[in-house]
Amino acid sequence: MPRTAAPILSSPSTTPSSSPSPIPRVADPDRRRTSASVVLRSVLEHGPVARSTIARLTGLSPASVTGHCARLAGLGLIREAAAPRPSGGVGRPHVPVDLDDSRLVVGGVHVAVPYTTVALLDLRGRVVAHREIPHSGPADPYDVLDRAAGTLAALLGERPGVRPLGVGFAAGGWVDRASGAVVEHPLLGWREVPVREVLEARTGLPVHVDGHARALVNAERLFGRARGSRSVLHLFVGNVVDAAFATNDEVHHGPRSQAGAIAHLPVPGGTERCACGRTGCLQAELSERTLCRRARAAGVIGGWNPRHVVRAARDGDATAVRLLTERARTTGRAVGLLLDVLNPETVVVTEIGVLSREDCLGALRAAVGDGRAASVVPSGFPDSVLAVAGGSAALDVLYRDPLGVPSGVSPEVI
Repeated sequence: MPRTAAPILSSPSTTPSSSPSPIPRVADPDRRRTSASVVLRSVLEHGPVARSTIARLTGLSPASVTGHCARLAGLGLIREAAAPRPSGGVGRPHVPVDLDDSRLVVGGVHVAVPYTTVALLDLRGRVVAHREIPHSGPADPYDVLDRAAGTLAALLGERPGVRPLGVGFAAGGWVDRASGAVVEHPLLGWREVPVREVLEARTGLPVHVDGHARALVNAERLFGRARGSRSVLHLFVGNVVDAAFATNDEVHHGPRSQAGAIAHLPVPGGTERCACGRTGCLQAELSERTLCRRARAAGVIGGWNPRHVVRAARDGDATAVRLLTERARTTGRAVGLLLDVLNPETVVVTEIGVLSREDCLGALRAAVGDGRAASVVPSGFPDSVLAVAGGSAALDVLYRDPLGVPSGVSPEVI
């Protein structure tokens, strides 16, 4: 599918030197993009919502809101709601606007150690289709990406008329958003994999790449449990353990997107040997591989799927319950340390026990401490976290720059 450039914004006429403008005209396109983002996010949060209400909520002029709504409707992002609302006085009734979530989707690709998740998400971050592709043997990056692109094409082919805006890719390890590459993922054996380049060539769609903890922090801010929070910490605990921090609507990336690497934080009393040669590193202690190895040794499960540990706990296996609550407790100690360092308003935790069981959430919060426990919440996407991680890498870009949506993309599948 060919990429189409974003609509070109015309430059305003140059102000004569005798009457200089206090605001440089070159800033107008950036201001316009920022205002469009504010309007679209207001519709996401409050829709169906009247244009006059958007103006009041955002501080933009009614004329500006009307203009942005027309542009966003032209791009297929919003539409007028079916039923007008009374204006409360004389004159025409208000016609509210809402997201148009019926036609536009983004693709999502998340690469975990055992499998790849491929999904389609609508504009509200809801998963409308997904598939898991198990990795058979070593996860060759080019084979994994090729299979993901083929699966994405299949999902789109099952939904004629749906228009894909782009693809988001997320993974653990060291992922550089700017270059679109997985710099290093030791558990997968990936180094300097040009993900964006490969997926764009295979799909013909714009591809946005980020680490899964950062992608999920953006998802929580847009669609999840961190809406309205001024600062958010997200802790991801799977086979990879990493974190992301956002403040004032910006996620901290650091040089070459290395921020959030907490795998080797020491865990007091830890006993697991880490690949780095030390004992008690956070990822070695909390990895799902460690959980499953301990569960196998105790006879709880026979394979390497952490969901089976959760299932055994649900079926009343006391050892499975103990393993999950101990893991949640150790996760809580890590959260307490990060709270001391960063002091975020909200902490979101993605960890399989905490997402599944109240006793695990209780153990986590008890380890954090009563004074701060209320600020710690489980992910808002318990049944779709990996699919949402992939798609959110693209949705975050959309909500930051909705005017960058390609305006002439064919609805045919890739």
